[in-house]
Amino acid sequence: MAENVTIARPYADAVFALARGSDALAPWSEALDRLAEIASDPAVQDCIRDPKLSTDQLAGLVLDVAGAALNAEQQNFVRVLIENDRLQVLPEIRDLFLQRKNGYEGVKKADIASAFPIDDATLSKLKADLEARFKATIEVAVRIDPELIGGVRIAVGDEVIDASVRGKLASMAAALKN
Repeated sequence: MAENVTIARPYADAVFALARGSDALAPWSEALDRLAEIASDPAVQDCIRDPKLSTDQLAGLVLDVAGAALNAEQQNFVRVLIENDRLQVLPEIRDLFLQRKNGYEGVKKADIASAFPIDDATLSKLKADLEARFKATIEVAVRIDPELIGGVRIAVGDEVIDASVRGKLASMAAALKN
């Protein structure tokens, strides 16, 4: 939801600045993953919407569920979100934080759709080729898409590399129409 992203952006920026300043990007990333998962739980969402729960009770609930893994700064962050009625946008805060973290660290995400399972050796070679092409560290996410018929379709940021049989058939059909 666009509105949630707009609300989440200042919090993500603040957390990123705090994490980068204290050289704690990885711990904050892990904490935000855990907190976003907690905030996404339907039972917790019911508690967020419950007007009978005080901010202290809701904070206690979320921090108890999160466990001892959160440091004092992270616990204070949860309290700030609850006091400002922003706990429900934690998934968006996490996503924006990860975008900034990946940009800062020079990491790009590649979504690879393949018609068939890709073996580890082929995936390693493909990852190395993508890293050379984009001059960045690449994190890959592979999914099987039988509609491709054969080959792969790779999306890295805004760029799409369509080396699928379906894509080649579509481009041949467009060429024949012209």
